[in-house]
Amino acid sequence: MSVRKSGLQREVLALYRRALRMVRTKPALTQPKFILFVRYNFHTQASSVSPRDVAAIEHLLRRGRRQLEMYEQPSVRDCQISQAMRDWEQSRRGSRTTSQ
Repeated sequence: MSVRKSGLQREVLALYRRALRMVRTKPALTQPKFILFVRYNFHTQASSVSPRDVAAIEHLLRRGRRQLEMYEQPSVRDCQISQAMRDWEQSRRGSRTTSQ
């Protein structure tokens, strides 16, 4: 039995799915960078706000939609990945392999 999601949860998941669909429209060589960018931003933003802080979540949703609209433009073909993003990805991979 699945748990029903609130409207806000559905909006966040819809934005995440839209971002992942946007990645598929980008050149194959840059898709891993876009995926990392999307995953990192969603994870860091989610961990920075309380699940009960509706106003902050709505603000992040608005900001995320505006940013995604910019990245969905066909002229955007690449994105910059910071060292912090690479470190985060490595730490996630390391924790997954040690827990399995």
